[in-house]
Amino acid sequence: MGDEILCISNVDISVEGKPIVSNLSLTISKGEVHAIMGRNGSGKSTLVNAIMGHPSYEITAGNISYLGVDLANLEIFERARLGMFLSFQYPSVIPGVQVGTFLRKSVAAVREDPPSARDFRNELKLHMDTLGMDRSFLSRYVNDGFSGGEKKRLEILQLLLHSPKLALLDETDSGLDIDGLRAVSEGINQVIPNAGCLIITHYQRVLDHVNPDFVHVMIDGSIVKSGGPELAIEIESKGYDWLDNKSGD
Repeated sequence: MGDEILCISNVDISVEGKPIVSNLSLTISKGEVHAIMGRNGSGKSTLVNAIMGHPSYEITAGNISYLGVDLANLEIFERARLGMFLSFQYPSVIPGVQVGTFLRKSVAAVREDPPSARDFRNELKLHMDTLGMDRSFLSRYVNDGFSGGEKKRLEILQLLLHSPKLALLDETDSGLDIDGLRAVSEGINQVIPNAGCLIITHYQRVLDHVNPDFVHVMIDGSIVKSGGPELAIEIESKGYDWLDNKSGD
């Protein structure tokens, strides 16, 4: 479905010398949404952190390429500038840094041609309206005293402003009520046509709003089954036990 964005080939990943992910392969093309589901500790977050280049996550075998470039040769900031975006499962608090300042500087850092102050304000207003965010949000310190839903809205606001080619979304649906889930999903859906998207989630509910092309189940560091949206519904009703020690395409 379009040009290849990310290619993961037979990858093993370790954390502090402990193997977490084993022999994992996955290809994501432009306009595709892939969802990975699995229990806690199955290696889902390890995978996306390794893709983004977190130094604690060591790729010990295989390779990952982004737009045809081997990621082993790219620093984290270079990956961001080339259009990779990671939303965190637990976004960091940055006391003393206002949201508005943080967003303006982050956009300037990743765009080759940063917008003028006026254009940036117009973009910001448009995206905040999409997410139902009040302007007072901009004067608060980043994630300081934020509810879970506010943190997730800020992550998606960054996603919309960065307009990445690859969106890695680590449990962006956690902590959201139904209104927050709809707003966040609307933001994700705006990005999808021009990007490859990998969603890490425990629950099928976000996939009611962001329709995946592929759903993968991860158990003990390996993808054991892949399918379409119907697989997420099956997982929701049956859990993961039936997939232990099985494999699928």
